[in-house]
Amino acid sequence: MAKRLSPALQQVKALTFDVFGTVVDWRGSISREGRKLGQALGVRADWTAFADAWRAGYQPAMQEVRSGKLPWTNIDGLHRRILERILDESGLDMLSDEEKDHLNRAWHRLSPWPDSVRGLRRLKKGYLITTLSNGNVSLLTNMAKHARLPWDCVLSAELFHHYKPDPEAYLGAAAMLGLAPHEVMMVAAHKNDLHAAQKAGLRAAFVQRPLEFGDPKKKDLKPEKDFDVNAADFIDLAAKLGL
Repeated sequence: MAKRLSPALQQVKALTFDVFGTVVDWRGSISREGRKLGQALGVRADWTAFADAWRAGYQPAMQEVRSGKLPWTNIDGLHRRILERILDESGLDMLSDEEKDHLNRAWHRLSPWPDSVRGLRRLKKGYLITTLSNGNVSLLTNMAKHARLPWDCVLSAELFHHYKPDPEAYLGAAAMLGLAPHEVMMVAAHKNDLHAAQKAGLRAAFVQRPLEFGDPKKKDLKPEKDFDVNAADFIDLAAKLGL
């Protein structure tokens, strides 16, 4: 394997993965959960728009934490805050607290992309593989159980009380793994995540996920020479890493 890789990539010992959108299909999964709930309650709604609206609150909510407007709040807590804001327009304002909690935990039950499990198992043969997600530890652990994601460990921004793209998240992950930043490669479908990881000293692998937002035109799928690896999916990433 090492002979096929550049000297810089030969030093990589661990792969840290963004999860929402990179490993799992949040949009399709949340839409299905909404549809299932709507059928049970007799509520008709645009469940894809519901998923998009819920996700649209994600970055602004994390920014409230970064700015100090909110004290540290994990992603389950932020997802619940966003959910409360969008329930009325989705026709779900009648939900009990118990039903809201169950719906909020839909983020624990996201389905993987078709190549994710097989690709991760292949990558695991050559590297330590772990999450590095803004999702909280319980969310990521439950998701791994649900989707059979074969992580070696689960790392979360929750452990560092800093959401990506804060450098503390990337550097904290490397430190927890007992590795120097350049020995860790961030894998993500989002270029801002990778650029931030590179600024912190990590290597970067871009994986295209053209259907994350439903329409490939809504995604920046262009490979960038500044990234160490550009791949179509996890199977392609494994091949490009010599596995």
